[in-house]
Amino acid sequence: MTEFKVGSIDARATKIRNVPIAVTPEGFWCCPSQAVLQKTMKNQNQQAKPKGGASPLASKASSVQRAPTISSERRAHSTPTRSRINSGEQKCSPAENSTPNPLKVANDRPQKQHKISVGFGQLEMSDLKVVLYGKDGVAVKMSVHRNTLAENSTWFADKLSRQSPISSMEVPDCEDVEIYVETVGLMYCNDAKQRLIKQSVPRVLRILKVAELLGFQACVLSCLEYLEAVPWVGEEEENVVSSVRHLQDGNYGVSPILKRVCSDLSSPPNDTFVHIIELVLKSSEDRGRREMKSLVLKLLKENSSSSSSVDIYAETLYRSSQNCLESLSTLFRQVTADDFAEQSSDLKEPVFRQIALEADNLLWLVEILADRNAAGEFAVIWSNQGELAELHSRLPTKSRHLVSCVTARLFVAIGKGEMLPSKDTRKLLLDVWLQPLMDDYNWLQHGCRSFDRKVVEEGIGRTILTLPLEDQQTILLSWLGSFLKVGDSCPNLLKAFEVWWRRTFVRPYVEQGNQSRAVQS
Repeated sequence: MTEFKVGSIDARATKIRNVPIAVTPEGFWCCPSQAVLQKTMKNQNQQAKPKGGASPLASKASSVQRAPTISSERRAHSTPTRSRINSGEQKCSPAENSTPNPLKVANDRPQKQHKISVGFGQLEMSDLKVVLYGKDGVAVKMSVHRNTLAENSTWFADKLSRQSPISSMEVPDCEDVEIYVETVGLMYCNDAKQRLIKQSVPRVLRILKVAELLGFQACVLSCLEYLEAVPWVGEEEENVVSSVRHLQDGNYGVSPILKRVCSDLSSPPNDTFVHIIELVLKSSEDRGRREMKSLVLKLLKENSSSSSSVDIYAETLYRSSQNCLESLSTLFRQVTADDFAEQSSDLKEPVFRQIALEADNLLWLVEILADRNAAGEFAVIWSNQGELAELHSRLPTKSRHLVSCVTARLFVAIGKGEMLPSKDTRKLLLDVWLQPLMDDYNWLQHGCRSFDRKVVEEGIGRTILTLPLEDQQTILLSWLGSFLKVGDSCPNLLKAFEVWWRRTFVRPYVEQGNQSRAVQS
């Protein structure tokens, strides 16, 4: 667009064809889309073919389409922009029917162009012709007024001031002819912003790009005002931000647009994150709490790989988990007290509900920490909750099973390598919490929809197999006694048992045999 040519326009060098023209709400005739233009030219080519051996000249009248005319009602209203379409007669000579020279056609651009003639303002007073050469053989000749273009466009003003009075100019390789024409038409409008109403965001971004290249500042400002006020849908946000960010250095005032997506703060406000976590944890409405937990967990997973975000949120998550754990311990002591059994069910039920709520909150926090590979410290804290694990068996399974879900999630995290606690922590975690988990296993399978048995069993087995062989034997033999009694009501750790068996009974003899063969050789 930065190039232009000055010269006369030869109407005979380029075929002028009729195309459908769209009428805007302001009565301004604009260039049709490229797809419509190509479709129209294809139809015209088909209509122009002679039928039944008749000569091309005989069908000339029927092959020429009439351009749309402005009604008397539209003429009564003085519209800011009008258009006219020149219709040329299509004549076929023997030279045209013969096979063209490829080199000649390639070097002769006007022979391939299909031109649309568009006029603006008072056509009888137009003093400049601008021809836009676009893609796919499309060309648009605009009848314009040099003063209007020079007053609104710094690009046109610069080009026109460099030359003596000229009557025509060309813009080769125009990327977006349709929008170029519409942007020039906006120079004839008193209120460009009003003209943009009901336009789509992608189209306004195209107009903004052309207006910026032309130095049409009033149009750029109108486009920015539109983008600041209109909602953005889906991928439009990234397109808008990328289109206006480079305008920050200018005096266009893009800050209101960018403030919609970014704050003046260099990092996310931790106080706001704390407030959101507290609101979710304190909520007692089941559906709202469940949906918000799912959403926050999803949003945090999106940037879980950022080490800076881990540092920002970890302290808040651990503080909240510690509060939940303290509340849970207090409630466990309350339920296991001697006088609690004598209370009415109306007094007991709120306590059991609060236990389930705190356990669910704790499970959610552990899920976030595990996804962010930051649950190692919590594994240490949880493995030292011997009192809580001891009181666990004295509560009804219905109200305590979510506590076992916390244990299961930690085993899964260790099995997947999401955290790397020490050997002592892993051993203590199994000693303290594996049996309570096994006690609740039947309920977890049938009463907890989010419980994935295979994943949990794999996590438990892998955690056991990270211990020294003697510890593996102690834990697996204890598990075997329970498994042979209750079967499916106990975790199925047969895979881990098989690995332990091979390590204990097969590997020593294999290694001895390898050593013997090595000595003999």
